[in-house]
Amino acid sequence: MAYRREHIAATAEAARTGVRSAILVKESYTRAEKIKLLLRVLPFVTLLTGVMVALYGGYATPSETAGLGAILSLVIIAVMYRVYTWSRVYPILAVTLQESTMLMFIIGMSLLYSYVMSYLHISQSAAAWVIGMQLSKWVLLATILVFIIVLGFFLPPVSIILMTAPIVLPPLKAAGFDLIWFGVVMTIIMETGLIHPPVGLNIFVIKNIAPDIPLSDIIWGVMPFVAIMIATVILLCLVPGIAMWLPAVLSS
Repeated sequence: MAYRREHIAATAEAARTGVRSAILVKESYTRAEKIKLLLRVLPFVTLLTGVMVALYGGYATPSETAGLGAILSLVIIAVMYRVYTWSRVYPILAVTLQESTMLMFIIGMSLLYSYVMSYLHISQSAAAWVIGMQLSKWVLLATILVFIIVLGFFLPPVSIILMTAPIVLPPLKAAGFDLIWFGVVMTIIMETGLIHPPVGLNIFVIKNIAPDIPLSDIIWGVMPFVAIMIATVILLCLVPGIAMWLPAVLSS
């Protein structure tokens, strides 16, 4: 959206003054240049493919796969860009350590916050209060999903599941909802909460990774994804079979 605004403004400025901005320059590449660029990208595509195969093939746990991917990335960078000396490796490791520390602090504080909420029975009491209102089937589901997306502002998905699932699943099952289907919907809603303004956890993660981008641009940038995820949940409510269609095809 920001690029579109800048492109329109640059086009208007070029029409008015005749001065063309760099954003209006269209670059073209020969076939040899395209092949050369493809060869430079291919090792990283291979890395991503290998990591996905190791993870979903059951050869490694998520933590082991993450460590393997990090090591292989460092090896690929060393080979492609000839980063062998400590003076060239140190800045990479320093920036990685800074970003990892920031993420660990955010996750750690989220876990502490979830522990306090669980210890004081705040989330459990709120969920029990929602269940006790004796709402109709779809109003009950909508209320629970709104409650989960609000929790997603502050808590990691695992904490939300542990605190709310034992309370909300029995009434949802009694209302006639398939619990596996609800698990798919709940996962999408929790991930939506992580990027939903104004306090979605991942919004501030992105801001710290890219400090030169204004927070308002980040918020506007995630809004299309929020809309898509909410539309997906609505579609799953209208056509529940979509949630289990692919597993059913693969298992048949």
